[in-house]
Amino acid sequence: MAHDVHIIGGGLAGSEAAWQLARRGFSVRLSEMRGSGEGHTDAHQTDGLAELVCSNSFRSDDDTKNAVGLLHHEMRRLDSIVMHAGEKARVPAGSAMAVDRDAFSEEVERTLSGHPNITVVRELVDELPDAGMTIVATGPLTAARLADSIIARTGEERLAFFDAIAPIVHRHSIDMDKAWIQSRWNKRTSASNEEGDYINCPMTKEQYLAFHQGLLDAEKGEFKEWEADTPYFDGCMPIEVMAERGLETLRYGPMKGVGLDNPYDTSEEHPQGKWPYAVVQLRQDNKLGTLWNMVGFQTKMKYGAQVELFRTIPGLENAEFARLGGMHRNTFLNSPVLLDRQLRLKSAPHIRFAGQVTGCEGYVESSAVGLMAGMMAAAELAGLDWTPPPATSAMGALLHHITGDAEAATFQPMNVNFGLFPPLHKVHKKQRKEAYTERGKADFGEWLGAMEAVPA
Repeated sequence: MAHDVHIIGGGLAGSEAAWQLARRGFSVRLSEMRGSGEGHTDAHQTDGLAELVCSNSFRSDDDTKNAVGLLHHEMRRLDSIVMHAGEKARVPAGSAMAVDRDAFSEEVERTLSGHPNITVVRELVDELPDAGMTIVATGPLTAARLADSIIARTGEERLAFFDAIAPIVHRHSIDMDKAWIQSRWNKRTSASNEEGDYINCPMTKEQYLAFHQGLLDAEKGEFKEWEADTPYFDGCMPIEVMAERGLETLRYGPMKGVGLDNPYDTSEEHPQGKWPYAVVQLRQDNKLGTLWNMVGFQTKMKYGAQVELFRTIPGLENAEFARLGGMHRNTFLNSPVLLDRQLRLKSAPHIRFAGQVTGCEGYVESSAVGLMAGMMAAAELAGLDWTPPPATSAMGALLHHITGDAEAATFQPMNVNFGLFPPLHKVHKKQRKEAYTERGKADFGEWLGAMEAVPA
């Protein structure tokens, strides 16, 4: 069947790119290797499109003072399928946007498979095509033979980093006589239950010190030769690696007890509230509330060591795990060198790249780059110019980082953050985040208005 664009990869970026093209009237062949009988990855659990392999969170949904919240806002304005499906599959997570991962994937697949302009094909693509408009959105887990084809075409080795997956616990196995439900500072969304959005398992100082030592002593997965010089991405640092950085690192990171009042603490002297010395938080992972993931507990420990150590956490002594933690190698292009400002491969401009393989990091960022790739391809097919979003917007800042603003020699994956935005001057520090988002919304709105002549 003839098509206008061939998209390789049915993850978040590929799904978003397909949607943006199809809704503008262009035909898409969406190739996904999972389900073909030939392709699989070490991280995916299903064959569903847009499967979330790590956390179930799209992070902050606050578009008034948060860079990723601003990215949510911009994607919604561009009719993002990821944002649409995310709302339908949403579960309580305070001010964050978290989803039932199965319901989310099912909604994306239902929408794309039912669109007359999209043909979803379960097939393994081994080589970059020599002709025809193509978007490669295979993500950080690109199949080996296609990865070799990319290396041969670009003439450069890829960069790499490790990414880790957090464990998921069955809700019924958590001892709620020791744990309690509360959001930090009691901040929660309108979809929240009365108590809050997180299950909190408290630790005393003695319990924390023993747990910290347990992380250091636990048996870890073995490294292969090629893994020796591969760094971790800070946003998915294994918890045992964080523990190695110092005794207090976890208490100022994922195990911070500040703002959480332990209802089981009967002592009387609490100048700042009944804050536990340390806490393990779990966030709802599906709409039924039967699965909860351990926030910030991505790990490379061996499965037996995980079960033994995590069952020392108060409230998780009898925990049943739906999934244990793991790790995999992520790969990405040296995009500032290889790609032009419209994500096209300089040596083969009929090929665009999108998503995490470009060096953005995070579900929403990957989706946003896929969205832009779809818009770029649509404009090119229509014979129209496509002006990038302003650098003061979240999408523009992310695109600028990927395609030229970053130093090529030290290019690393990056979440969207205000450090990627043009700086604001003469703004008080306390108002700076709000000023960034206000400026971003205004400039993005102007850009969107000027794009009326281009399919949008």
